[in-house]
Amino acid sequence: MAETPRVRTEATAHDHVALVRIDRPEARNALDAETRRQLVTHLRDAVGQSVRVVVLTGSGASFAAGADLREMAARSVEQQRRFISPPRVYEAIEALPAPVIAAINGHALGAGLELALACDVRLASAGARLGSPEVTLGLIPGGGATQRLPRLIGLGNAMRLVLTGAPVEADEALRLGLVEAVHPADGLETKAVELAAEMARWSPVALAAAKRALRNSWQEPLARGLGTEIAAFAEVFSSRDAREGLAAFLEKREPAFKGR
Repeated sequence: MAETPRVRTEATAHDHVALVRIDRPEARNALDAETRRQLVTHLRDAVGQSVRVVVLTGSGASFAAGADLREMAARSVEQQRRFISPPRVYEAIEALPAPVIAAINGHALGAGLELALACDVRLASAGARLGSPEVTLGLIPGGGATQRLPRLIGLGNAMRLVLTGAPVEADEALRLGLVEAVHPADGLETKAVELAAEMARWSPVALAAAKRALRNSWQEPLARGLGTEIAAFAEVFSSRDAREGLAAFLEKREPAFKGR
């Protein structure tokens, strides 16, 4: 029996930018096991086909409303432990060489918020709501929110969101630093793709190295992080794209990056 598509990859008007859409609107894009598997496949396939930046969004009125609770309730303790153990979709997004922009077009709750937290940049629609409601189910976040959320918005604010289970509106998410910008709902995808296109103009070698070094800043002490940055700079400096970028600047022309 053929699998039901739960994720779609769409071309955009911009070179090297793809839009990956969670397409399970009847379930508010809840992240069941098959959706997560398809999402990883679509993201990796897109990047493998010369895509330099990915926009991730959802169909309908939700980005992703959380885990599939019916599926979760049917698992044993050991099955659930294995399910939430790496490798997971969150780490797969972080490990992609291409930046991933979350276009949060509605609810991003529980696992949906954790999916957005794993992305590199987050843009939200004016009507979006973001939160970690797991405590209201007698649970705690299991997809990284207790670790990524305090790094992003500070320990106190993360405590408030996780321990109350209450969502925040888009404007509050912007104030907290949970998202980088808020746009009208009907213009969110356009704004996200335009931001992706700004990034995709540049060398994918440089984009990948910059993403890796920036993410390491979350995990390493400053001195070690600076060493990581120096190593990444030297690696990029040896690329053909770096030679092309320097030559283009000196010759006053647009660079033609090839990803080498």
